[in-house]
Amino acid sequence: MTTHTPATTLPRPTSQITRPAKVGYVVKRYPRFSETFIVNEILAHEAAGRLVDIFSLYPPNDTHFQDVISRVRSRVTYLPAEGLRAADLWSGLEQTGRDLPKFWVQLSDAHGATAREVFQAAWLARLVIKGGITHLHAHFGTAATTVARLAARFAGIPYSFTAHAKDIFHEEVDPADLRRKMSDASTVITVSDYNVAHLNREHGAAAQRVQRVYNGLHLDQFPFTSPQARPRRVVTVGRLIEKKGFSVLVDAVHVLRNEGVELTCEIIGSGELEPALRSQIQALGLDGHIELSGALPQGEVIRRVASAAVFAAPCVVGRDGNADGLPTVLLEAMALGTPCVGTDVTGIPELLRHGDTGWLVKQHDVEGLASALHRLLEDAELRVRLAARARTLLEAEFDVHRNAALLRALFDAGSAAMSSGPVPRPGSPTFVPERETAVVR
Repeated sequence: MTTHTPATTLPRPTSQITRPAKVGYVVKRYPRFSETFIVNEILAHEAAGRLVDIFSLYPPNDTHFQDVISRVRSRVTYLPAEGLRAADLWSGLEQTGRDLPKFWVQLSDAHGATAREVFQAAWLARLVIKGGITHLHAHFGTAATTVARLAARFAGIPYSFTAHAKDIFHEEVDPADLRRKMSDASTVITVSDYNVAHLNREHGAAAQRVQRVYNGLHLDQFPFTSPQARPRRVVTVGRLIEKKGFSVLVDAVHVLRNEGVELTCEIIGSGELEPALRSQIQALGLDGHIELSGALPQGEVIRRVASAAVFAAPCVVGRDGNADGLPTVLLEAMALGTPCVGTDVTGIPELLRHGDTGWLVKQHDVEGLASALHRLLEDAELRVRLAARARTLLEAEFDVHRNAALLRALFDAGSAAMSSGPVPRPGSPTFVPERETAVVR
C-alpha cells in the first residue's frame, strides 16, 4: 500500500523581511503550449497581488498557445540568445564587471556552463539589480537553472528552482551538475513525494533542502460534473512521445474491441510518434474507434475531457529514463469529474489512490489497462465514487492559490536569510545594457 505524507509545511516569512521578495522567474522558453502549470503558478501570484518578472532564455517556437497566456500581466524579457559572437560575450562580461564589482571573482562559479549561458547570466544579473529583484526562481533544473544560479551569484541574491521529471530522471542528467545546483539553491521545489525520495536517495546531502509542493489548478476553471451518464468514450491528452504510453492504450482498446466491448477512444495531442501511432491504429483495424485529434485549445480540451466516461494516463518510463512527474492533465480530468486510470509510475499513485481517487495498473500492462477501462465503462457507481473522492483530494492539496502561497513563503524566506549580508550594487546606478532586450507586456 502506498503511504501518502501530509501536505508539506513550509517556512513563513520572518520578521526580518520588510517587504515581500520581488521575484524573477527564469524559463527556457516562454510561453510553451505544454507548460500551462508555469502559467497557472504565475497567475496565482498575480491574483495575490504579486507580479513577477519573467525571463526567457529563448523565444517561443510553438505555432499556437493556450488562451490562458493572454491573462498574464507580468513583464516578459527575452535574454539575448541567437547570433552571439565572441566580441558580444566579452563586451557583456566587461559591462557586468563594471556594474558588479565582485563579478570577476564569482565568474569561477561558471565552470561547466556554456558561453551562451554565462553571457545570459551576466546580462540577467544586471537586469536583476536594475529592477530591484530579490529572488530568482527557475523551472526545470537544466539550462534555466544554470542561468538563474549564475545570475543570482553575480547579483548577490538567492535563487530556487522547481525540478519536474526529465530534469531528474533522463539519462542525460549530469548528477554532479544537479547536486551543485541543489546545494547552492536557497530551496529546491519538486512536484511529488516520489521525486523527493528519489533526489534524497540519489543525491544525499545535496538534496537536504528539497521541498514537495504539488502543481496546482485554478479549480474554478474546471467545474465538476457527475460522470454517471456519460457516453462510452475514453479520452487522453498529451504529447505523442514514448513516456505517455499511448501505444499501450491503443493495444488495450484493441483487446476490448476483440472482446466485443463497445467504446471509442480519443487521443488529443501532437508529437513525434504520431506517424507510428497512426500506423498502429490502422494495422489493428481501429480506424473509426480511435481518433488522433492533434493539439487543441484548452477550452476545447476541457469540453472533451468533461464529456468522456474515463480518462486514461498509461504513462511509462522511457528507454532513456524519462518519465512523467505528475501530469497536470490528470489534475484537470479529476477536477472535471472524469474518473482516471493511470499507471504506477513516479508520483502518479500519490494522485490516483487506487480504488479511492482513481484506478492504478502497472505500466506496459495491456491486459490490466483494458480490464480497468472496461470496469469503469461498465460501473457507473464506481465512476461516481472515484470522481467525487478525486475532486475532494484536489480541493485539499492541489489548489493553485494555496500552493503558490507556499512558494511565495519560500521565496520570502530565502530573501530573509540573505538580507543580513551585503547585496552588490551596480557601479553606475543608471547603467543601461548595451543592447536592448526584447520585452513583451
